[in-house]
Amino acid sequence: MRLQADRRRRRARWYNPRMTFMTVTYELQKPLAPEQYRALGKFANTYGLQRFRVDEKANYLHFDYDASRLRENVVEHILRQARIPVLRLVPPAAQIA
Repeated sequence: MRLQADRRRRRARWYNPRMTFMTVTYELQKPLAPEQYRALGKFANTYGLQRFRVDEKANYLHFDYDASRLRENVVEHILRQARIPVLRLVPPAAQIA
């Protein structure tokens, strides 16, 4: 019983209640190739990068990240290092149209 309580306390410490999750959207230069999807999967859920969604119709990549750890320009840099063909950041107002 005590061992389970210790494990729960340790597990709870990894979560930072001050995390601020943001979504950033990038327009892609071209549709993603299978190897680029694999590259996204490798670093999603690491160091504040949470998940991604691809809108193939609009050619957008939506990325959720922890803004208490990362800034938009760092997310874009990481995507470019992974050879994701990011064209530009899409402002939130332009995503609605």
